[in-house]
Amino acid sequence: MKVVAVIPAYNESSMIADVVQKTVSFADEVVVIDDGSTDRTGEAARQAGARVYRHAINRGLGASLATGIAAAMKRGADVIVTLDADGQHDPSEIPNFVRAIEERKVDAVIGSRFLETIDMPFLRRVYNRIGNVLTYLLFGIRTTDSQSGFRAFTRHGASRLELKTNRMEVSSEFLKEIHDKRLSFCEIPCSVKYTDYSMSKGQSLGVGVSTAFKLVLRRLM
Repeated sequence: MKVVAVIPAYNESSMIADVVQKTVSFADEVVVIDDGSTDRTGEAARQAGARVYRHAINRGLGASLATGIAAAMKRGADVIVTLDADGQHDPSEIPNFVRAIEERKVDAVIGSRFLETIDMPFLRRVYNRIGNVLTYLLFGIRTTDSQSGFRAFTRHGASRLELKTNRMEVSSEFLKEIHDKRLSFCEIPCSVKYTDYSMSKGQSLGVGVSTAFKLVLRRLM
């Protein structure tokens, strides 16, 4: 199977080359979406071995993932794996996602940080649990890690997705699509590496409230 890794990136010039270099060993192709960066993100990713697609303006995480998945489909992907550009995910775990798809015969695999004991900052843990509850109440799907950015889809599963949100709420929207399109899925453990840099890129209270509001609107629509 052809495995394509999709990495959305916005102003990640300090990290993206390292992430791409680590990922190319575990995927047949790496696609980076340069989401209107004002630094050298796109150039650094290309030099590291990625195929780069660029948004002219910053459109957000959801829009970048939609662009990346569409690009991976055009590139002939059989399995599409998404991961973050800030270095918190371990690309060496990509084969675990592919193996889960093959062995469990599912359309989607979500990497969960909570299936094994991890050292997660308290606020991140709180935000994630709120996201889990909200995702269940709005979309009727249970998961231990609704905000995980490490996930994989088969070509069939990816082709059924209709992502309409542009920003952070896309993590819950993936689960909504899995539920609504009746895609089979499973969770597998994944590790995570928190650094000052990755923490600066993540959720804040303000972003969390905005995300929750947009999810409610998405459900009403």
